[in-house]
Amino acid sequence: MHDVADHIVSWLHTYLQTAKSKGFVIGISGGIDSALSSTLCALTGAPTICITMPIRQTKAEFDRANEHMKELQRRFQNVRTLTIDLTHTFETLEAALPLDSISQPLAMANSRSRLRMVTLYAVAQANQCLVAGTGNRVEDFGVGFYTKYGDGGVDISPIADLMKTEVFALAKALEVVASIQNAAPTDGLWEDGRSDEDQIGASYPELEWAMTFSGEPSQLNERQQEVLKIYKNFHHANLHKMEPIPVCMVPPALKAALLS
Repeated sequence: MHDVADHIVSWLHTYLQTAKSKGFVIGISGGIDSALSSTLCALTGAPTICITMPIRQTKAEFDRANEHMKELQRRFQNVRTLTIDLTHTFETLEAALPLDSISQPLAMANSRSRLRMVTLYAVAQANQCLVAGTGNRVEDFGVGFYTKYGDGGVDISPIADLMKTEVFALAKALEVVASIQNAAPTDGLWEDGRSDEDQIGASYPELEWAMTFSGEPSQLNERQQEVLKIYKNFHHANLHKMEPIPVCMVPPALKAALLS
């Protein structure tokens, strides 16, 4: 096994023991991040429940998720898989929401992610498990490309210190199924199967470059300046996801007066 994988698996095992939990629950999307994260969880030897939760999912995404879960079960005796179709649940929510909500595509896309989070935590609590996240460093700390209280709502983040290119490299080393390694990254929240690059406007290697750029912007070519602008716009717009929830601190004197 790769040294990076050894390190992450050891960290997962130690955290699991400290938390006094029995295993892991993880959502499987058919993408590289969830495939790698679930493989790392399975390598701990602890019970690992992998769940695909289709909501009007594209056939390609659903097929990749199932291929990966079958391969994990073949390789690891500690892996259990579930398919929980949330389409009807999502449509019930759609029917209950006011028109100004369902007319906003991004609001409804994020609602899909939040339904999945609720499902993962229900299964995790019932099995005394931790919910493992699937976000990488670019998504979690760069552009904030995840849903607040959706796929961002997890107990632990095994790959959040890995750049996307590092995720692909480690997935290859751990022999994640080829169909997932070769697929364009997507968040799985859109019925048209649009890729992450379609939504962001830049590739992950470009975003990784922007995250670490510290030179003089005026020396950059036109595309580099465009990518840097894309990165900065996403980063600033999504800081609310990455920073702690703002808490209004009330001065002690005001609190004392409240109770006097």
